[in-house]
Amino acid sequence: MNNIRQETLSHARKILIKIGSAVLTGADGLDLKIIDSLVNEMTQLAQRGYAVVLVTSGAIASGKNRLGITGKLKSMPEKQAAAAVGQGRLMRVYSKAFEKNGIYVAQILLTMSDLTDRQRYLNIRNTLTTLQQWGVIPIINENDTVAVDEIKFGDNDNLAAMIANVIEADVFINLTNTPGLYDCDPALSGKAKLIPLVSAMTSEIEAIAAATTSSVGTGGMKSKVLAAKKVIACGIPCVIAEGKRKKVLADILAGKEIGTLFLPESQRLTSKKYWIAFTLHSRGRLTIDDGAKKALTEKGKSLLPSGIIAVEGTFAPGDPVSCVDGEGAVIAKGLVNFSSEEIRKIMGLKSAKIEQVLGHKDYDEVIHRDNLAVTKQNPKKI
Repeated sequence: MNNIRQETLSHARKILIKIGSAVLTGADGLDLKIIDSLVNEMTQLAQRGYAVVLVTSGAIASGKNRLGITGKLKSMPEKQAAAAVGQGRLMRVYSKAFEKNGIYVAQILLTMSDLTDRQRYLNIRNTLTTLQQWGVIPIINENDTVAVDEIKFGDNDNLAAMIANVIEADVFINLTNTPGLYDCDPALSGKAKLIPLVSAMTSEIEAIAAATTSSVGTGGMKSKVLAAKKVIACGIPCVIAEGKRKKVLADILAGKEIGTLFLPESQRLTSKKYWIAFTLHSRGRLTIDDGAKKALTEKGKSLLPSGIIAVEGTFAPGDPVSCVDGEGAVIAKGLVNFSSEEIRKIMGLKSAKIEQVLGHKDYDEVIHRDNLAVTKQNPKKI
């Protein structure tokens, strides 16, 4: 087991670390001792030549504590207001802790729309690259004060998975309040066993990731496993581990058996295809026949109009659209070259007839393979 971990992690130099609210907070709000300990560890990594990017939770929990609020907040405005109060304090705590070690930090607050827009996505990547070149540690959080359902990442596990792709991380370390993924919910069974290694993301692994939540966090083990699923798809290993464990980061990178390691897939998605598959929201669905499914999943081909059986939704050229098989399972997502109205007219036809039907033919393919991300699994939604 250690050999696999050492082989997987020994060459990692660009580290994406996500710290959850349950790690950062205690009975009296932010746990300053834990933050200092983790900051010291990240400082040591930076001094050893690692490039560290941090995705942190804790703004809402910090704000709740500062305002003396107990229990869960009920409305979106309450959560946004608590985040507005807590985000400044959270960054101040991080900044002071890092500055004691001679390291500067940069605050970056994001919403989903920052990453779905391709130009803004590239701008974020360039900014993060420059900060790392300057030796500054970026500290990233969702912009909770303005985020609404349409532009929310859902939770910071999802945000961290997307940032891991943006920076092309060598490893994604997700620190939480449990030692890793168990074969059943340890809160319900005293016989639960830690799973040290996940070599392939299967439906069984997803099924045992119980979607439990806490009073200070928005995600659970399910969201962490889904985040792992996304990063391993683009060739990035993921480790879920207990954030309050001493020397947790150093021990993980040394290849010690800490937490649960998810091995990266051998056939990795490119950064662009990952962006298409996991960042963009589908505007519609194309049902394809078995021949087209085989062409996409086994031969790496483009999607032609002849393989399309049905069209759902209203979308324009360039929009992201899911491809589903006859049973409704999503097998791919891509950027279409034609509108939904045009595809309804040419579906089932050979490419040679596109111009005859539409009066023009700018493309032979409905989705070119360069703009098509195929997923091995069949999730309900990508």
